[in-house]
Amino acid sequence: MRLARPFALLLLLALLAPAGAAADVLGVFPNDRLTRKDSRQVTGLRVALPLRNCRARPSDCNERHLVNQLDGFDIDPRIAIRFDRPIDVAKVTPSSLYVQRVRGGPRIGVNRIVWSPARNALYAQPVVLLEESTRYRIVVGRALGGRRVGRRFTTMTATAPLRRMRAQLDDGSAYERAGIAAADRGLSFVRPGGLRTVFAAPSVVRITRFNDTGAGALQEELVPNTAVLGAGQYAFGSLRAPSWLDGDSTIAQTPTRTGVPRVTGRAELGFTMIVPAGAKPAGGWPVAVFGPGITRSKYDLFLAADENAARGIATVAIDPVGHAFGPRSEVAVDTLAGSRRFSGFGRGRDRDGDGKVSDQEGVQAPGQPHPKASLGLRDGLRQTALDNMALVRAIARGVDVDGDGSVDLRRDGVGYYAQSLGGIYGTMLMATDQTVPFGLLNVPGGPILEIARLSPGFRDQVTAQLRDRRPALLNGGRAGFTESTPLYADPPVAAPARGAVAIQDVGAMVNWLNRPGSPETFAPLLRERPAPGVGAKRVAYQVALGDRTVPNPTSATIVRGGGLLDVTTFYRNDRTPTAASDPHGFLLDPRIAGRNLGQRQVVELLASAGGSPIDPDGGANVFETPVTDPLTLERLNFEVAPARGEPPPEAALPPIRVSVTPRRVRARRVVRLRVRATRPAADRRRAVRRAFVRVRGRRARTNRRGRATIRVRFRRAGRARVVVSKPKLFAGRATVRVLRSSR
Repeated sequence: MRLARPFALLLLLALLAPAGAAADVLGVFPNDRLTRKDSRQVTGLRVALPLRNCRARPSDCNERHLVNQLDGFDIDPRIAIRFDRPIDVAKVTPSSLYVQRVRGGPRIGVNRIVWSPARNALYAQPVVLLEESTRYRIVVGRALGGRRVGRRFTTMTATAPLRRMRAQLDDGSAYERAGIAAADRGLSFVRPGGLRTVFAAPSVVRITRFNDTGAGALQEELVPNTAVLGAGQYAFGSLRAPSWLDGDSTIAQTPTRTGVPRVTGRAELGFTMIVPAGAKPAGGWPVAVFGPGITRSKYDLFLAADENAARGIATVAIDPVGHAFGPRSEVAVDTLAGSRRFSGFGRGRDRDGDGKVSDQEGVQAPGQPHPKASLGLRDGLRQTALDNMALVRAIARGVDVDGDGSVDLRRDGVGYYAQSLGGIYGTMLMATDQTVPFGLLNVPGGPILEIARLSPGFRDQVTAQLRDRRPALLNGGRAGFTESTPLYADPPVAAPARGAVAIQDVGAMVNWLNRPGSPETFAPLLRERPAPGVGAKRVAYQVALGDRTVPNPTSATIVRGGGLLDVTTFYRNDRTPTAASDPHGFLLDPRIAGRNLGQRQVVELLASAGGSPIDPDGGANVFETPVTDPLTLERLNFEVAPARGEPPPEAALPPIRVSVTPRRVRARRVVRLRVRATRPAADRRRAVRRAFVRVRGRRARTNRRGRATIRVRFRRAGRARVVVSKPKLFAGRATVRVLRSSR
């Protein structure tokens, strides 16, 4: 009988204690505890990540400095949950790990799951893009953590800055700050000296570019021209537009509620234009703007508008930021009457000081190890979207192409279509500009970093950034690195390559920083959640199966994000005689089988002012309108070259074993806990020196014998956790039972 009460007490404690195999959650990210209050922001918060070890890891700290200017966490956050021991990844389900709006709503499951044995950490992302400026909670169920854990976080305000800059165009303040008078805000066809650069299309024999590639003579390049059917005039000119970019091709971050992005200057933008032949309709010819792709230029208009003029549509294009080579670039138009040569308004600059100007130099922030390197293309894309908005507003002022004193182009109802990069900034343009009601975007994708790492043609650019970081993160493998990052529909990765999770860390940070200038952010605004005063758009997308330049999973991110599957056409180049080619350029490249039908779909949508996209091959199997199997979009659909020199899987780190005395203490008393930390060695346990000990906000460090003493006062009864951690070792824990105060 004497043993009855102690035995009963031990049995009760055993029943109340969590099972020995259950893991304990040590940390959850994102988490609003890593923010501070800021009334200048839409969310009322500002991110405040700690800056640690900046001397040894300056690139990480540079990114944190930039992130700490934002008013919330990523809308596609990389969720990180640290445990004190391994878990069964198969137990990650929509009921054991999910995201939910704080105010209620459906549970959002996760995918793209990675388990890191070296960190005892689970990484995942929500299955849908989250809404911006919204509070969510991450819930870890008992099936994973032994106890239910919830943490709140707030998503960033991502689209408002671009909408605010567009508003500056609307009210004229951007032009005023840029020093552009009202009379100079239209399109100009007259060059210095009085030369009018408008030519009768039938008289044009040849168009030639002279590209400024840096020091030395200009490089000659013939402009291919297939836009002859129904063309009346080929016109060249310029417009002046405000610029928000600084010298690093970035736009300064301002508070999202009270801040106003600052105009930094102006730029003169060259354009190309094709005007239909024949009698213009009342009010002028309808207009479509074409957006060129990466490394391409406004001269691609002559490959992108084969049928537009014949259908009575005038088409115009400008260059993206940093494109069309350097400012000395020129263009010559040879006609039956002679040749005229004039400025090509190249937008490239020698940013790296090597004496050369590439076909896209200046569109992105400087590379690593520059403090702004991780902003990448974010602001070059936003500025290019704004440049196209300025173009549309210049058209609205009235355009007299031939100089006869009458308006030749319709002022409103401007459509938009684009290829590749043009579809990326075009998604941003259409989502935020109320004056562009319809359009078609060809082969866009996002985020930019995902395009680069998945594309065989761009992967080496990611290699260069990882190589030039401080410290470098190259770990071996294809193009020098292995990231072990699963695609949207892939199974969990339970054995990532050594060094891969660190690369994933950087990727998540870069995507977060770039979200305000990334197309998937703006896709929901097209139809599902239109921005105030903008309205829903009549829009269509074209994607090419097996695209090796903008891989299909990145296009799927936009399609999923905007709920655009019903207006997406899938070009099946694999079912054509040109199946061996990269289908990315099928809209422009005469060598690819789908070009003519792809342009037919474009012109029908433009002519109908945004009607439902037609099936251009009439129900045959080359163009799927809409996509037959959405999961096909989530795969690469091309073979990847075998990797060489891949690193081995990361190894689980040795665990720290923690012992603490006393194991029982009284609440409301100052007690001295004696902690000992050891780790397994060959035939014995070895002391863990200089490890961090944490108990209820109190901290200490172990000595050379692995021991530490820490004084702490527990306010209430319950269980208190003692955690010991050290880099390259698993954190260990022990539990102290806190009894009620005897008073």
